[in-house]
Amino acid sequence: MNFREVYEEHASFVWRTLCRLGVPEASVRDAMQDVFLVAHRRLPEFDGQAKVSTWLFRVCFNTAKDYRRRAHVRREVLDPYMIEQQADPGGLPLEGLERRERQALVESALARLTLDQRAVFVLFELEDQTGEQIAETLMIPLGTVYSRLRLARAEFRKGIMRETAKVGRRPNAVGMP
Repeated sequence: MNFREVYEEHASFVWRTLCRLGVPEASVRDAMQDVFLVAHRRLPEFDGQAKVSTWLFRVCFNTAKDYRRRAHVRREVLDPYMIEQQADPGGLPLEGLERRERQALVESALARLTLDQRAVFVLFELEDQTGEQIAETLMIPLGTVYSRLRLARAEFRKGIMRETAKVGRRPNAVGMP
């Protein structure tokens, strides 16, 4: 496997992961470049024991952690409510607006989670990984995975409820019971 193949197969995964881990939209391109610089430098060391996406998720996690830690040095305020403002070119304007509203609601609920909780939540709920896969990816005990997932789900649910209460909408607008 060469670097070009890794990039072409996993670029959208890396972009999605960085966004989901809370890297501000204005910094995602730079963070993505950082991830792939690490991947390029360390690809010869990659032994294939884990999936490439698992390895890249770890790099994304560490990169997101660095961006959060360095935000104060850059005098940035991490805005959890930033979302892409582009309308869906193939959809109706109302559908695009509703999709962006749901996305903003989910992003604000995700922003309430710690990075550790957010990583577990994203991998389990959005990337459909098992607890065992997450434990391997994050190099943490399985019990810690499920503990963080339980806490993340509770905090996410609170965030959805709080945000929907602000605008007077029902939580099931984003699929929450």
